[in-house]
Formats: sequence, C-alpha cells, structure tokens
Amino acid sequence: MNNEKKQSLWRFMNWFNPAGRSSGTFGFMVNRIAGIGLTIYLFMHLLMLSKLISGKEAFDAFIEFAHNPIIVAGEFLVVFAVLLHGINGLRIALTSFGIGNRYQKIMLIICLILALAGGIIFAMKMFGGD
Repeated sequence: MNNEKKQSLWRFMNWFNPAGRSSGTFGFMVNRIAGIGLTIYLFMHLLMLSKLISGKEAFDAFIEFAHNPIIVAGEFLVVFAVLLHGINGLRIALTSFGIGNRYQKIMLIICLILALAGGIIFAMKMFGGD
C-alpha cells in the first residue's frame, strides 16, 4: 500500500475517531454512523421487498426468512438507530441555530438516554410477546 493510500485510509478512519473531540462532535459522529447504517438498511430493505414481485411463494419465503433471529435483532438495531438518529438530529438542529450551544454535553446525554429508553420500550414490546 503506497503512502497516499495509507493517508486516505487514515483520514477516513479518523472521521469516526472520537478521541480529543468535543461532546458536540461526538454526537455528530454518532449521527453519521447511524445515518450510514440506516442508508445501508434502506437499500437492503428495498432489495428484499423487490423479491416480493415473484408471487405468493416468494412472499411466504420472505416472511419465514424475516423470523430468523439475526433479522429480528437487526430490526431492533434499525429501530434503535432511527430513535438515536432522529433525537440526536434534533439536538444538532438546535445547536446549528445557536440554541443550547453551551449545553452540548448534557443535551447529548439526554438524547442518548431518550434513545436508550425508547429502545428498551421497543425491545420489551418486540421480544415480550405482547
């Protein structure tokens, strides 16, 4: 690997490195990662839904596949990512308009707690059987 490629890879990996960054920047990085994950999920979701055009058998196979524990866990992660990305996005929007800039850290902690609470409530409904 030549030096230019190493530098490019380092710059890309540094994009996700929270070391030495402020809490606001860390929150923005969390939003980046959740957004990338949701974008990947969107494409996978559309790909799977496109298979349903094949008829009833394909739909039944898709439903059976969707009950796979790995897929169910993935669905939970998607819901958690949506909560985290949405709530943290509101924090980012507020601070972009100059609202609460002094309280970035506490706002980020509140966002994480709200997303975690929403994730726990969803998990209880999803895995609780009711």
